[in-house]
Amino acid sequence: MIRRAAVLGAGAWGTALAVVLGRRGVRVGLWARRPGVAEALIRRRENAAYLPGVTVPEEVFPTVDPAQALAGAGCIIVAIPSHAVGAALAPLAARVGRDSIVVSATKGILPDSLETMIPVICRTLGVPPGRVATLSGPSFAPEVANGQPTAIVAASQNAATAQAAQAVLGGPAFRVYASTDPVGVEVAGALKNVIAIAAGMVDGLGLGHNARAALITRGLAEMTRLAAAMGARPETLAGLAGVGDLILTCTSDLSRNRRLGTELAKGGRLDDLLAGGRFTAEGVGTARAAVRLAARYGMEMPIAQEVAAVLFGGRSPRRAAGALMTRALRFE
Repeated sequence: MIRRAAVLGAGAWGTALAVVLGRRGVRVGLWARRPGVAEALIRRRENAAYLPGVTVPEEVFPTVDPAQALAGAGCIIVAIPSHAVGAALAPLAARVGRDSIVVSATKGILPDSLETMIPVICRTLGVPPGRVATLSGPSFAPEVANGQPTAIVAASQNAATAQAAQAVLGGPAFRVYASTDPVGVEVAGALKNVIAIAAGMVDGLGLGHNARAALITRGLAEMTRLAAAMGARPETLAGLAGVGDLILTCTSDLSRNRRLGTELAKGGRLDDLLAGGRFTAEGVGTARAAVRLAARYGMEMPIAQEVAAVLFGGRSPRRAAGALMTRALRFE
């Protein structure tokens, strides 16, 4: 059993996972890149900036020193925004234990390299893919940290690594399933954010429940087609990392990507909404990546393409919705 872990990234999700581990008796080094966050965690045992109202167990020791967080860690959890993963991890490669497993708790596809997080982590830390798992599924950080029932999936190409992540993280309120389809889990976890932006636009335009249900259904079809083309098992998209996370992210006010779409539909400008860290919406960069991947694999992804047109091409959300509804008719 792993008794020492490191969580890299002290945002809401990283802190929630550190809380889960700490309550299970695991000693956790929680690396905060911002000194003010670490100081507040140490002083108040609360991450007021990202996860207010949750007491962080004494088993969790916050630090601004990544070497201190990583020392002796048998499990290293990466909970850093996707665009920053490579730069943040590069100086830490020599600190990763030879037998440590690495768990990616980050969702996204890089718009330039079109990589999911596992390849980035492997290349940056110099660890083989078989030692890396990805963690995904319907899981808002506040509910996880407050001990509300949650089910999620840990996936690695190495079944033993997936099971190790399952064992260290799983508990009565945090049920972890194991999978050997990391591609499916990563692609699903990234693309659902793009569909959630579209769902927010539907809600912001007041188009109704019928439209949102149709969007979620067709969005799942898009996600499944692309994931399969990239080597995933289609059935993975019917599980927690696919349809489960998609439903949650497209229907809850806690979803940052959905809220971003809603604000865009109400006339907000993307640059203004993203300024100052008001929204950390992974779906923005992933929308650009999805369009490029669709072109690479020669497939249509109309929802992702319309979302990208709104985000980067000046198209209005209402015009994007109209374009989806007037596409050529076809068999389902």
